[in-house]
Amino acid sequence: MITKPDLKALSALIAPEDSNSALPVWLLRESDLNDWKGGPGLAWGQWLFQNGFKGERQQLLVLPALTENGLNEGTKLCTAAGAVLGIGQITNLDKVNLWHVAGLSQRLPPGDWYFADKLAPLAASQALLGWLIGGYRFSSMRTGLTLSVETPQARLVCPVGSAASLTQALAVSCAYTRDLINMPMNYLGPAELADSANTLAAEFGAQFSEIVGEKLLYKNYPLIHAVGRASSSSPRLIDIRWGDPTHPKVTLVGKGVCFDTGGLDLKNSNSMLLMKKDMSGAAIALGLARVLMQRQAGIRLRVLIPAVENSIGGNAFRPSDVLPSRLGLNIEVGNTDAEGRLVLADALAEADREKPDLLIDFATLTGAARVALGPELPAAFSNDNFLLTQVHKIGEAVCDPVWPMPLWDSYDEDLSSRVADLNNVASSSFAGSIYGALFLRRFVSHSTSWIHFDLYGWNSRERPGRPIGAEAQCLRLVDQLIRERFTK
Repeated sequence: MITKPDLKALSALIAPEDSNSALPVWLLRESDLNDWKGGPGLAWGQWLFQNGFKGERQQLLVLPALTENGLNEGTKLCTAAGAVLGIGQITNLDKVNLWHVAGLSQRLPPGDWYFADKLAPLAASQALLGWLIGGYRFSSMRTGLTLSVETPQARLVCPVGSAASLTQALAVSCAYTRDLINMPMNYLGPAELADSANTLAAEFGAQFSEIVGEKLLYKNYPLIHAVGRASSSSPRLIDIRWGDPTHPKVTLVGKGVCFDTGGLDLKNSNSMLLMKKDMSGAAIALGLARVLMQRQAGIRLRVLIPAVENSIGGNAFRPSDVLPSRLGLNIEVGNTDAEGRLVLADALAEADREKPDLLIDFATLTGAARVALGPELPAAFSNDNFLLTQVHKIGEAVCDPVWPMPLWDSYDEDLSSRVADLNNVASSSFAGSIYGALFLRRFVSHSTSWIHFDLYGWNSRERPGRPIGAEAQCLRLVDQLIRERFTK
């Protein structure tokens, strides 16, 4: 199954700019209630009071049509004439972000709507993005639940000042990424992930290539081969190139472990339940590539994805095996469940060889990062302190947060091995996410601006716009980073 974004479903959430039937939606803070006079007279203010509307975040109230005497009395189901959405305690409307609005497109009655408040350009774009992202549902595998584009639903007139086309491109990429992560392994293994990448490359005129199976050994990617060789779906390295060769080079590397059993260090059943999402890094790299190519970013882009299934079998790699790497370092396997860093090592070594201006990897690398920061806050590690500070700041601005973590040099010796150049796990049970990042750093020697995101790629609880399931963490952050770094 080749995953492509449903552009028709996305466009069905947008109303024409000249819609003459669009109804207003007011965004109300808790502090606005006493002074709000959104409608004629005091009738709507009374309606808010009678219905217990307090402006709390995500609280929604549809406003009824009015007669000459005020509220349309005598009927419980009044014709809608507008709506109010609570946005909590933010200081002003310039602070509106996508999560204030997310889910609104699924909660309002069918028809055309517009935001009645004047929003600053950034807030307008964020509100539009929230409207679109909030319409995402992974329903392709459930028979009879897919809505037709002709099904009546709420549509939004794009807010004045919003970067509508760019915002829609971001929404498409987020949906594409979520679909890839949500897809189970029996529909999206290494071969199918490569097919999706090939389809994406063809859509934007990019070059696509892959190295598959035994050819990984001939081309000197021994770690990718070792991790994926026990699977019935051959391991491979996916490679996409796009853009003007004279532009700054940006390389994205995404961990593409389409399913992780843990290998011979087998996971328990509970830990294995979510392992279809162990290719979240690859999905985010492809989703980011989509929006970069769609908006014609002024960069030379390369995407490298080691795509494997970490399975078990007679030819699976074993604890205590010593494996060669593309860089020439020999690695002792301390744990076969620390396979992500192995496949990334070969891909990073190849990416680093070209000395890109910016090298970024995305990976669901360690449970330790989740213990430290939880599922909503990816850990960020970098050899460039200015880049790390910039990424943290941008993440806060676009509501795609990360937290800076240290590459603590004194821990590096804990990756030593008595029989090889290094071990894939540390001798200590502490600081697991730092050890993972330090391991990857061994394979980045030429790139002076490298950043590693250790992320979860999953919403573990239900919230508006964020259903339980896949999440495109760091995608919007890095898109904005590239805008700021490489826009002339």
